[in-house]
Amino acid sequence: MEIHSVPTGGLAAHIRARLPELRDTEARVARVVLDKGAEVVHLSVSDVAALAGTAPSSVVRACQRLGFRGYQELKIAAARQAPAPEPSLDRDPAARALADTVRAAREALDGLTATVTPDQLRTAAGLLDSAPRVLVSGAGLSGAVVLDTAYRLRALGLAVDAPADPLTAQLAASQLTAADTCLAVSHTGATRSTVDTAQRARGAGARVVALTSYARSPLSETADCTLVAGGQDLVFGLETVASRLAHLAVVDALTLTLKHLRGAPAEASLDLSAAVTAAHSY
Repeated sequence: MEIHSVPTGGLAAHIRARLPELRDTEARVARVVLDKGAEVVHLSVSDVAALAGTAPSSVVRACQRLGFRGYQELKIAAARQAPAPEPSLDRDPAARALADTVRAAREALDGLTATVTPDQLRTAAGLLDSAPRVLVSGAGLSGAVVLDTAYRLRALGLAVDAPADPLTAQLAASQLTAADTCLAVSHTGATRSTVDTAQRARGAGARVVALTSYARSPLSETADCTLVAGGQDLVFGLETVASRLAHLAVVDALTLTLKHLRGAPAEASLDLSAAVTAAHSY
């Protein structure tokens, strides 16, 4: 099924019509989706699994039995039918866009101290500091966060690998050792290539740090340490942009913590980074 084939307001009717076709666990998943309605856009696949008393894999199977490719596609269908956030009342579209963007960003940033603790930052920084090699992985919209993270960690003197190709990332993850660390970035925590990379890293014995917007997700279930930040609202909308801003803010806090932890070697690496940057400036 294509996402747009569900008529506006018809997702609930579509699910109810197919309830008799579902097995017990799949039916429980469907009922959670029906009960939550528009709130589904705030829930991760693991959240739905917990509410249905089943496993995330059963949630995915239930979505597929309902005609979707997976949970994310069902979530997109729900997002398209959910009420839009209350917009700015300004009649000028540009002024409205600016106000709404700033509002979403502020809400995401204001929530950071409620979801990321100093202890979690110290733990994540410790895992990165002790690693001979760090693999940073992420796909899609998280790619920009991955590039920024890799640059900042490298500037602090860490040996960093951040392959753009997901197959290369999974190969690199498989070659990690028990001393290494993988830092995986995913807004949903359910991006298949990123989760697979984290799982391969874990299978190789490496430690995994996750940066995501959901406390419970396939990625967080794989991680030794999870940093939760960002909006958890509509799949298509300002919230996903705000989440990237929140993720970048966490990266800033993480690198500052790491800088303090590494001390003089980090300062020396930063001096080298500054010299390289200066050489490319007029």
